[in-house]
Amino acid sequence: MDMSFDFDSVTERRGTMSLKYDSAPRRGKPAGILPLWVADMDFSTADCIKAALAQVSRFGVLGYSEPDEAFHAVLRAWFARRYGYSLQAEWLVQTPGVVSALYTAVRALTEAGDAVLIQSPVYYPFAAAVRDTGRRLVTNELVLSDGRYHIDFDDLSAKIQREKVKLLILCSPHNPVGRVWRRDELEGIAEICLRHGVVVVADEIHQDFIFPGCAHTVFAALGAETQNITITCTSPSKSFNLAGLQLSNIIIANKALRRAFRAEIGRGGYSQPSLMGLVACRAAYSAEGAAWLEALLAYLGGNMALVRAWAAEWPEIRFIEPEGTYLAWIDCRGLGLSPDALAETIEQKAGLWLDDGRIFGPGGEGFQRLNTACPRSVLAGALERWRGAF
Repeated sequence: MDMSFDFDSVTERRGTMSLKYDSAPRRGKPAGILPLWVADMDFSTADCIKAALAQVSRFGVLGYSEPDEAFHAVLRAWFARRYGYSLQAEWLVQTPGVVSALYTAVRALTEAGDAVLIQSPVYYPFAAAVRDTGRRLVTNELVLSDGRYHIDFDDLSAKIQREKVKLLILCSPHNPVGRVWRRDELEGIAEICLRHGVVVVADEIHQDFIFPGCAHTVFAALGAETQNITITCTSPSKSFNLAGLQLSNIIIANKALRRAFRAEIGRGGYSQPSLMGLVACRAAYSAEGAAWLEALLAYLGGNMALVRAWAAEWPEIRFIEPEGTYLAWIDCRGLGLSPDALAETIEQKAGLWLDDGRIFGPGGEGFQRLNTACPRSVLAGALERWRGAF
């Protein structure tokens, strides 16, 4: 097995129909701006995945496809080996992406006007999935204390009771604040939700991006009762840069929840998943894919170290130490700028396209989210431009 991996080479993505690089003018951004916003990586995916896709392309028959036993076996082995979680093939449902799964779950398990709770600041499609479906958004804001985010359990419990919350969308690991929730924190959420009959949709798409000293706990693995109220959303798309192949694996042990979820998928007209997505996922979760991922995690750790050192030399900003994901959450409130002035300076003077913290909801004002999943030379240049603009 070739154990050498190249994450330093810069791949030219402009002109490839890339959302990240080619959509700037359509979205009101300056041409030539350096995009470090949307969470896809600038790295070429693992060779084993490219080889598997090339083999299918050479075969040339790209018809309707469904997961087979080999696909299910690879998924079971991945989750058992990395997370100690035993899943069964019948629990798996495929969707084009995790965001589509969030919308599906909200429509399938709640009615118009029902309350759905999210923990902000959080990945902005969570709020969109609630508002766009006519549900009522309830927010349990995370608390930043001593440079680390915590769950306000008293507020969580009170709001679930007062607002009669039906569904909680959990981000684990958390995007954008970078927390990898400890087991006892997840148990606290589970206890409250079990007590009040709340279903949990756990977005665990960043589960493979865990930094040393932390461990990801599958929410559904907390016990049979918790598993029975959980829809777990996973995908190889973040870990292996495969978002364009449109495949997510949704794990639902509870038959009634799974039946309702599948029925809602059917009402949307979706049936068989992407063949290329299935093939890429099976290759990603192989031994070769795991080796590539481990090398990637080490490289991303070096990128985070670069951001940490950069922030340490700039007293007015604060780097929120991530425990997981490849997204750096930067507290810029010490600069004393309005959110509009902050965003304008970064975009117009630094020439950087980041994600403004305001889009993540309450608690995000004055923050910026920086995607570090790019060659280190690109990241170093971006940080220099950012600092120079101020």
